[in-house]
Amino acid sequence: MAHPQIKFGTDGWRGVIADDFTFANVRTAAASIAAYVHAQEDPSKAICIGYDTRFGSKAFARTCAEVVAATGINVALANDITPTPALSYGVRERKAAGGIMITSSHNPAQWNGVKYKAWYGGSGKPSIISAIETYLDKPAPQVKQAATIEEVDFLPPYLKAIESFADLDLIAKSGKKFAIDSMYGAGRTILSEIFTRIGVDHVQIRGNPDPLFPGINPEPIEPHIRMLGETCVAEKCDAGLCTDGDADRIGATDEHGNFVDPHKIFSVLLSWVLRRKGWPGAVTRAFNTTKMLDRIAQKHGRELIEHGIGFKFVCDYMLEREIVMGGEESGGIGFQRHLPERDGLLNALLLANVMAEEKKTLGELVADLQNEYGEHQYGRIDLHIPDELKNGAIARAKALKTGDTAIGGMAVQRQETLDGVKFYLDNPEAKSKPNAAETWILFRASGTEPLLRIYTESTSKDAVARLLESGKKFAMGG
Repeated sequence: MAHPQIKFGTDGWRGVIADDFTFANVRTAAASIAAYVHAQEDPSKAICIGYDTRFGSKAFARTCAEVVAATGINVALANDITPTPALSYGVRERKAAGGIMITSSHNPAQWNGVKYKAWYGGSGKPSIISAIETYLDKPAPQVKQAATIEEVDFLPPYLKAIESFADLDLIAKSGKKFAIDSMYGAGRTILSEIFTRIGVDHVQIRGNPDPLFPGINPEPIEPHIRMLGETCVAEKCDAGLCTDGDADRIGATDEHGNFVDPHKIFSVLLSWVLRRKGWPGAVTRAFNTTKMLDRIAQKHGRELIEHGIGFKFVCDYMLEREIVMGGEESGGIGFQRHLPERDGLLNALLLANVMAEEKKTLGELVADLQNEYGEHQYGRIDLHIPDELKNGAIARAKALKTGDTAIGGMAVQRQETLDGVKFYLDNPEAKSKPNAAETWILFRASGTEPLLRIYTESTSKDAVARLLESGKKFAMGG
């Protein structure tokens, strides 16, 4: 029997603090991880445990450590707030059996979660996560003498890794000024301290840990990133760099305070890596990300692999073959040369690196891409609607055929159903634009809540707004 309140999704289990995210349930989750390690990994190796700035995270991490140690597995427990990628790096660097991260990433303040990181330094593959779930109602082995719990600092080796991955000397000489926003999360003052040390002009906001995340969800998108954009303008910065609650995702603003979405960030980084670095490997991207990446990969003769939504797919490919970089719509971007893991702090440093090397602001870099590869504009809305409406919308979408004009008055050219239902549309606006972006709209239902997400990409911001409105009407049965 599965445990009714604990469900490990694509990146672990999350719940509302004191409702289902309780000490009792956290103990159950930790025991199932320990039982899995005893059965299918090497229990003579340690488990690394870290935690973010959320309410109770430190106490929940200590509880996990005690449960794991009671089964005879040694624990390396973070001695302070730790970014998720730093914990993942620690798992791999220490050759640990796995890792537990107490975080709910970008969710609102009332949430917390348990993420499992596998021995390779990335999210547990679906096969690992489903194996852990099978142990939820089985008692973990107990030993007479509990194993050791050692408090460790995961930051120094991780910082050394990201600082050597980016060219700090180039950033130091660039004369660029940055705004940094940690959204009260685990990124804290890490970037600010690096920039201070190498003499880069910057201003930091929301660098203090605050479990309430006052006024925002710690997700680096609109509207939560607005204060960063305002700071950029007020302080005359060349870019704003932002990390989410556990610092594995990136967001940004340009010098004019405009939000630079993760698609543009991925595109800027990919173009730079292929032009300047020439690192080998294919490119992967999730089904709901920009097609600009396809054009960049094609120009440089790289294979582009499109996959389902979630970083676990990127991780899977990185474990199987040579991948230069991969990413998802929500700002999770990873480099195989570093870790099969999202890393917001590394990506922030790399954006500064690109700006330094190209001698441009972030806004200028984005404009260059739009000029070279055609204007790509992107939008997304989340509809919190009852399950029957959500499921009805997906059923009606699947029934649409080539030539139908149910969305935005544009004819359906083709349909794809890799993850959700995506339509490529015949957009008249594209006829008059050079190198026009393909226009598409994607409907995707959440498997766990009454939520329908609609994503679209087109040739202009106006077209995106119209398509989202039309998609919403379609979803609501209009």
